[in-house]
Amino acid sequence: MKPQFKNYNSKDYEAVCDFLIELNRKSRNHINWNWGRFEWMMEHPEFDKSLMNSIGIWIDDDRVVGAAIYDMYFGEAFVGVLPEYSALYPEILDYAYRELNDENGLGIAICDTCFDEICTVESTGFEIAEQTEIVMRIDLNKELSVDLPDGLYFAELDPMKELVAFQWLLWQGFDHGTDKAEFERDGDVFPEIPEFRKHFIPSLSIAAKNGGGEYVSYCCLWYSSKTDYAYVEPVCTVPSYRGKGVAKAVIYEALNRARSLGAKKAYVLSDMPFYEKLGFRKDKHFTFYWKK
Repeated sequence: MKPQFKNYNSKDYEAVCDFLIELNRKSRNHINWNWGRFEWMMEHPEFDKSLMNSIGIWIDDDRVVGAAIYDMYFGEAFVGVLPEYSALYPEILDYAYRELNDENGLGIAICDTCFDEICTVESTGFEIAEQTEIVMRIDLNKELSVDLPDGLYFAELDPMKELVAFQWLLWQGFDHGTDKAEFERDGDVFPEIPEFRKHFIPSLSIAAKNGGGEYVSYCCLWYSSKTDYAYVEPVCTVPSYRGKGVAKAVIYEALNRARSLGAKKAYVLSDMPFYEKLGFRKDKHFTFYWKK
């Protein structure tokens, strides 16, 4: 029986996570879209939840075997299918283009070694673009040396318990400014308490605090015992604490904790030289294809 299409709803959340885990089990050619990125995205302030029903999933024997998922909002999307259902890829691609495009069309990032997918998108009118993504990897085969600067200490930061402190840290860390009054005037930085971080592990949500109890740096890892890897998202440091080795210490502490849980490697969606200095190496290259 042919897999059946349905529009996504919140009851499908676990099934989509399992699909993304299975998709990345034997090959990491879709590691730019993994279950951790999906979970983080679902509660990101920029994610447009009003469009969520437009996510398309294909079901066979009560499991998701293919999906078309928009990235934060329409205009960019992920299109994926389990290898044994590869014949579905053109159908899923067509759905994504029709239902997840914006005024500029649709962009899809594809691993440079996914030749069948590249052939399909090009045959249906998608054109190669200059936009790319890099996924970097670090192997966790040994304990990493953690050196947190004097006057700072580690703390677990749970956004579901300290939402305002979490948003204030990200506000500074992602260069929105350091004026707290401006931060407090911007009501958009106070989203609802996260509902979909079902696999969140507080011990992998690590921050550095100063003597005044202020959070100054942060790293969160997403890990599932169903995989052998952790996913890094997000990482940030407030401007006044940059260049002091704080972010390195926080990341290494989080990686060591993930390693103790069973992670053998970690991935980050980035090509920043900063991560290379920490021991990450470029692992997968993705090229965007666009169709207007």
